[in-house]
Amino acid sequence: MTASAVEQLRKEGNELFKCGDYEGALTVYTQALGLGATPQDQAILHRNRAACHLKLEDYDKAETEASKAIEKDGGDVKALYRRSQALEKLGRLDQAVLDLQRCVSLEPKNKVFQEALRNIGGQIQEKVRYMSSTDAKVEQMFQILLDPQEKGTEKKQKASQNLVVLAREDAGAEKIFRSNGVQLLQRLLDTGEADLMLAALRTLVGICSEHQSRTVATLSVLGTRRVVSILGVENQAVSLAACHLLQVIFDALKEGVKKGFRGKEGAIIVDPARELKILISNLLELLTEVGVSGQGRDNALTLLIKAVPRKSPKDPNNNLTLWVIDQGLKKILEVGGSVQEPPGELAVTANSRMSASVLLNKLFDDLKCDAERENFHRLCENYIKSWFEGHGLAGKLRAIQTVSCLLQGPCEAGNRALELSGVMESVIALCASEQEEEQLVAVEALIHAAGKAKRASFITANGVSLLKDLYKRSEKDSIRIRALVGLCKLGSAGGTDFSMKQFAEGSTLKLAKQCRKWLCNDQIDTGTRRWAVEGLAYLTFDADVKEEFVEDEAALKALFQLSRSEERSVLFAVASALVNCTNSYDYEEPDPKMVELAKYAKQHVPEQHPKDKPGFVRARVKKLLAAGVVSAMTCMVKTESPVLTNSCRELLSRVFLALVDEVEDRGTVVAQGGGKALLPLALEGTDVGQTKAAQALAKLTITSNPEMTFPGERIYEVVRPLVSLLHLNCSGLQNFEALMALTNLAGISERLRQKILKEKAVPMIEGYMFEEHEMIRRAATECMCNLAMSKEVQDLFEAKGNDRLKLLVLYSGEDDELLRRAAAGGLAMLTSMRPSLCSRIPEVTTHWLEILQALLLSPNQELQHRGAVVALNMVEASKEIAGTLMESEVLEILSVLAKGKESPVTRAAAACLAKAVEYGLIKPNQDGEGGAASCTR
Repeated sequence: MTASAVEQLRKEGNELFKCGDYEGALTVYTQALGLGATPQDQAILHRNRAACHLKLEDYDKAETEASKAIEKDGGDVKALYRRSQALEKLGRLDQAVLDLQRCVSLEPKNKVFQEALRNIGGQIQEKVRYMSSTDAKVEQMFQILLDPQEKGTEKKQKASQNLVVLAREDAGAEKIFRSNGVQLLQRLLDTGEADLMLAALRTLVGICSEHQSRTVATLSVLGTRRVVSILGVENQAVSLAACHLLQVIFDALKEGVKKGFRGKEGAIIVDPARELKILISNLLELLTEVGVSGQGRDNALTLLIKAVPRKSPKDPNNNLTLWVIDQGLKKILEVGGSVQEPPGELAVTANSRMSASVLLNKLFDDLKCDAERENFHRLCENYIKSWFEGHGLAGKLRAIQTVSCLLQGPCEAGNRALELSGVMESVIALCASEQEEEQLVAVEALIHAAGKAKRASFITANGVSLLKDLYKRSEKDSIRIRALVGLCKLGSAGGTDFSMKQFAEGSTLKLAKQCRKWLCNDQIDTGTRRWAVEGLAYLTFDADVKEEFVEDEAALKALFQLSRSEERSVLFAVASALVNCTNSYDYEEPDPKMVELAKYAKQHVPEQHPKDKPGFVRARVKKLLAAGVVSAMTCMVKTESPVLTNSCRELLSRVFLALVDEVEDRGTVVAQGGGKALLPLALEGTDVGQTKAAQALAKLTITSNPEMTFPGERIYEVVRPLVSLLHLNCSGLQNFEALMALTNLAGISERLRQKILKEKAVPMIEGYMFEEHEMIRRAATECMCNLAMSKEVQDLFEAKGNDRLKLLVLYSGEDDELLRRAAAGGLAMLTSMRPSLCSRIPEVTTHWLEILQALLLSPNQELQHRGAVVALNMVEASKEIAGTLMESEVLEILSVLAKGKESPVTRAAAACLAKAVEYGLIKPNQDGEGGAASCTR
């Protein structure tokens, strides 16, 4: 019983493998192994698993499985060959050769083995030549770089470039590493010369990239503290290069060896988690060190944001986050609470406090329970109290600045901090200070507090008159502009609800006009102009403000210029204003019955502004496109800054989706780089943001040439976002647009079809072929027909025990002409590629003949041609089927079609009759062709 069960499962796995379902095959082979298979069966199952892993490009597992098969049966030539393939891919050519030599000795006449052995021999010779030639090159390059006589020469520059290029290849990186390269690179770093430091850092990136043992060895030579300290140098390029190196080190420590060497090379045994904590501990120390550049501090925050929080809530382990909160929360708060002006403070940039807010928010979001969150609150409140009490005015300012930082990050913690005794009162009091720096800190805190619903009512009651007074009386633009933003926030508390306005009619328009005036004034520094954008981000909830804003070309130009500036903290405000102008926020039309009920109950009913109707929105989109919104957003997406948060990405995705809504606008979006910008948005960010970006990609792929929109390798990156729209949690429109886009891609090349198959889209597409909505059903059928050009999909139709072919035959007889055309096209292609399917058509439905006749008699020439091709394929496939067709009305129909005007239909019909004559089923008529009156049966 067990033996037969193992055999049955093995066959089932083989079928799944043939169909391209490698993961399914793996599961079945594993089940068979669990049934106590014989050693011979175990060898076969392990080598089959090796084949699956090779297809899935998991070469480590392929090698392991093949080795297990060889342990059970040392003469298993297939297992030996599969292991050699895996070893070759892993770069272990010397071991791969041994397996291939054994294969050839077992089967001396096997040409596949002989050819593989020749190929790998050539690779080994090439590698030996390369390694021996690079030995001398590496030594020569370091001699030039470390020669004080060569300072600043072109020779030295070329040597540094060559070293970086060599390190990009794994073999070259290994050669540098083994040539005492890390110690020599340390000497380059110690020179303090920017060019040499850059060359050293970029070479170290190649050495450490995806190689854990080399990374740990590098850290032990250079010292973790030494590497981290380079972040703090004044030279921005060097600091960024150090940031890149540390990111690579983090990845290597987190992911382990991906393409490392085995044996002696990987013999350094370390605890990656310990190394990771040492690295993070050094970054936290750097945050509060005096003498570290503001840029370096920002880079340290960026690394912590990327390296610490979990990538997914599904991962249960958030220990690293908890450790960072215990060890470094106060240090992060110190950066967040720092002020730029007074000497002796930490050097910060315009983006430092925002980066600290983003990190704090990510840490808070990574907490799993109330106890962890309560600990976070307690640490924040203790830190704020420690500054607020006993450090005079300077301490109060730092405490208020820290509260502002929390309000922009984990606002729950910020709200709790605002409620600490005396904090809000101090904010109100300091707004009236004579000192600009003190006023700035207080007004900013008031603005951030006004954005939080919990505090808005208190501030509306107490803060509006104060802000109005500051706006009217202050002589400093920096104060007036911030006071204006506070008023903008309070004035927009009703959101898009036209009936809920805080201020008198026309007040928001006046505020917006003043914001635009400041925005366009390039005499004001960008840090202050950013607040004008913040104001507009709130005021553009009002449709009158939107209309005036998009008419103001100078203001739009200034907005887009600011989005490209070093002031990265403006990004969210820019994206928010654009979402409001394009109405790309979520808005549901209220149910009329519920509105009536609410009125009857005297409940408030939200009202939409008349200028937020579709016609106005479309006009605004056109004006934004003409002003160059796409190129500005493309630059925003490219930003490598913590300020480009997932929420910010989502806003940009929403705007892009609004911009491509109209077919005639899509060409403009593509021409300005929109297609390229959408790809990262569709692959990273919030679920909503990724879905919106994917839908925008689908719209572009449907109406423009995908090869032009996504040139080169980029076209393959589009597949995954499109397939994500096929999931059941997406809307019918998103499903439909994804199917249409995938249909276009599937018609381009076999490589694209393979990519769609690899993303496991086929079962989902099949599911939508049964969808009730006729447009979705039709799109799924068209997509499947294009995919049917692939062998794997043809195998699915040919596999026994499924209704795929039946569905296509039945759909070829549907009333929906477009659905019939898609299904008949698929049927024509499949019967051409797989003649064995022709004999199956009469078995799937008793209506097959009348469906075929209806196609041949269709007034639509495309349908007629597809029907004629199916008939020809069936006639050529078997004499028996040809006989059935010639005994029916099909003979008469074909005879009439064959005599028509020269066309693909007449040629196919004539070929059918000629084949029937060849079989002897009908006699040729006087013209030499088959005829209805001359059937021999």
